[in-house]
Amino acid sequence: MKKLLEFIPLILFFIIYKTYGIQEGAIVLSVATVVQLILLKILYKQIEKSQWIMGISVIIFGLLTAYFNDLTFLKWKVTLINALFAVVLLTSQFGFKKPIIQALLGKELTLPQSTWETLNLGWAGFFILCMVINIIIGQFFSDDVWTTFKVFGLTGLSLVATLVTVIYLYPHLKLQEENNGK
Repeated sequence: MKKLLEFIPLILFFIIYKTYGIQEGAIVLSVATVVQLILLKILYKQIEKSQWIMGISVIIFGLLTAYFNDLTFLKWKVTLINALFAVVLLTSQFGFKKPIIQALLGKELTLPQSTWETLNLGWAGFFILCMVINIIIGQFFSDDVWTTFKVFGLTGLSLVATLVTVIYLYPHLKLQEENNGK
């Protein structure tokens, strides 16, 4: 339910953008994101930091896009957010010697340190890959192609990255389950 709620503003943007244009799509995206944040607070009693970052950036860049009637601002939002997430992951691992993935999931999972580090680096690489692909598509393809990529391509890439993570963690999860069963 939570993931669906996070996806709704993007779908609304896509539909309104394709039907009416950039300004209207960006306004709907910004308003829907405000509503989404309110619903997250009401339904789940809290909004995670990453949701705040994404929500506020969507609202700011969405309103800039609407005001200037230029999709460039939303294109840069995607690039900057992916860069920010990659920098946070890499800084946590190399600057603070504690992968942020471990800090986020360590309460639910017990994994070897090398696994946490690999997982952290994998997600940092994923965000860098998304950033680079977004720049290429945003610069060298039409706004329609970029919008379709943003809604469906990045979502698909995220699903693939999540699946790869589950496959990578499966042996560790199975071992943890066996140890908890003893």
